[in-house]
Amino acid sequence: MRDQQPNILVLITDDHGQWASSPYGATELHTPSMQFLADEGAKLTRAYTPCPVCSPARACFWTGRYPSGHGIHDWINERSIMDKHPGIGHLPNLADRLQRGSYQTGAFGKWHCHYPWIKPNGFDSWFVSDGTNARYGAQPFCDGKQVHDLQGHQPGITTDAAIDFLKNRPENKPFFMYVGYTDTHSPFSGKPRRLENWYRKNGVPSAPVEDFPDCHGWTKWPDKTGDERRDELAAYAAGVCVIDEHLGRLLDELDSQQILDNTLIVYTSDHGHNNGHHGMWLKGNSTTPQNFFDESIIVPCLMRWPQRIMASESHDFFASHCDLHETLLEAAGLEESDDPHQPGSSFLDLLGGMQRVYGSVPVEDYAYCEYANARMIRSPRAKLIRRYPGPNGHFKDEFYDLEKDLRETKNVIDDVTYQDTINEMDAELTRFFEAVTVPETDGRNFETIHPHNGDEPWRRELKPGSQALLR
Repeated sequence: MRDQQPNILVLITDDHGQWASSPYGATELHTPSMQFLADEGAKLTRAYTPCPVCSPARACFWTGRYPSGHGIHDWINERSIMDKHPGIGHLPNLADRLQRGSYQTGAFGKWHCHYPWIKPNGFDSWFVSDGTNARYGAQPFCDGKQVHDLQGHQPGITTDAAIDFLKNRPENKPFFMYVGYTDTHSPFSGKPRRLENWYRKNGVPSAPVEDFPDCHGWTKWPDKTGDERRDELAAYAAGVCVIDEHLGRLLDELDSQQILDNTLIVYTSDHGHNNGHHGMWLKGNSTTPQNFFDESIIVPCLMRWPQRIMASESHDFFASHCDLHETLLEAAGLEESDDPHQPGSSFLDLLGGMQRVYGSVPVEDYAYCEYANARMIRSPRAKLIRRYPGPNGHFKDEFYDLEKDLRETKNVIDDVTYQDTINEMDAELTRFFEAVTVPETDGRNFETIHPHNGDEPWRRELKPGSQALLR
């Protein structure tokens, strides 16, 4: 353990697409707090989620396991079927490791990994919402002992509680604080009118207008048009700005306590988001079959810690929530996880200038993702998706040449010129998931997967004419 452990602040927002902030090119979005983290820290351009939907993605961060290792395969409806899903309460989590490593720990905002009114192991402070979208008015929060029906704006209530934690923490211990905002989650309502009106007037040109590619099945949430599209984009952009404002409040509090530079700050999202990208909205469950578009799986990841992270650096290696789990353990001076089902590895040294190499040859980087009965592997040049049988049929596998077809409009799985690459990536996909999967929670076993929300994409009925997508 290090003599002086850093404080750790992790923000995991909800449905924040990487494209939607100024550090990643959307200069029309006013995000000075995020820009501060990028300017004085690191920006990861290929950070990705292990699953393109809320609950399983968050569980990957907390447990260090993939969905087939922790058992959550879709978003959990806390209000109706939580008694049927165990969540991750039975598994060790990152906060538990840090708490046992001398950290004072707290969670504020959205949890979404099991019933939020039950405080899991590892948290000294617990002040979480019920998982609904950010809004004004009445809303419940729980402190681990009782539910409080509060009035106000959800992100403001969350930030107030987080700042109270910072002001009243023991000064002889480092802290780990998690904050979860939901302002970029649908439905896009409850945003300040001053911000919505600004983006209605000025627009969000970073959100493209594209056609939905037929090779991906069909989408429940196609792109919008006219005033509806303008208003929805304005509300989403306003949500990004609200998050940035509250991130700024947290940064200012750290600065006022003179601990900003000894705090490792991470800003990321559970998964990505489409706002017209590929002719659709939302994320991995927006289509049948479930999708792995880059905009669904790639997330923002901004990190600042002057002691170990070089400033104003952009990194293009692949890094998942499971890798972030291990990176925070290393930063805290704790041993890496010894769970054989946790595939993550720390990338802290890479943020300090080291190169990821094997001998003198760069190691081939892959991203891995799964969503129940579908699994994906992505290299810098190609993407392979393997689909397994489900109650609505067995959809075809997919392969995309990203050098020629970055928007994934043509499935070339049957093109013989790619077979060597497909076989190589398939072997790596198989090796990876054999290592991370626990048989009892294997996402391919759709018959035994716990119900999550009643609209799991692998259970949806097929549309007429969709037989061409099946094997």
